Amino acid sequence: MFVLDSSAFIHEYDVDGPTASIPAVHEELDGGHALRFGAMEGSGMHVHVPDADVIARVERAARNSGDADTLSETDVRLIAAAVELDATLVTDDYAMQNVAERLDVAVDPIAREGITEEREWLFQCAGCGRTFDDDRDRCPVCGSDLTRKNPS
Repeated sequence: MFVLDSSAFIHEYDVDGPTASIPAVHEELDGGHALRFGAMEGSGMHVHVPDADVIARVERAARNSGDADTLSETDVRLIAAAVELDATLVTDDYAMQNVAERLDVAVDPIAREGITEEREWLFQCAGCGRTFDDDRDRCPVCGSDLTRKNPS
C-alpha cells in the first residue's frame, strides 16, 4: 500500500499496487491534478481518515524531532494514514520523511532524493547564539528569535 502526498498527483507519480490518500490532499489540488485524484479514487484508491490517537502520536514524534512547526495539518494526517495502513509514504517533503523515519514508516521520494539521515533539530538564538533542544517563540536568556539548526 502507498499513501500519496499532493506531490504524487502533481508529478503524475505511478505506483504498482494499492494506493491511499486523505481528503485534505484532494482539497490542496486544483485543475488536472484534482481530476487525477478523482480518477484514482474512482479506480480504487482508498481515501482514508486517520484516527485521532495516531495523529497525536505523529504530532509527538514531530515535536521530538523538531519538525512540528514545519509540518502542516495535512502532512501530519498523511503520516498518520501511512502508520495506520502500514503503508509506504510517497512524498518529497523532507520534514515528513524525517518524522516518518522516526515512526518506522517506509518512504518513497518522487522528484528529489530522499533524506539520508534522521535528524533531531536544535534551535539557535539569533542574538546570543545559545542552542536549545526545544522550539520556543523567543530565547529565554536574551529574548531574540530562535531558528532551526542542523545538529551536525
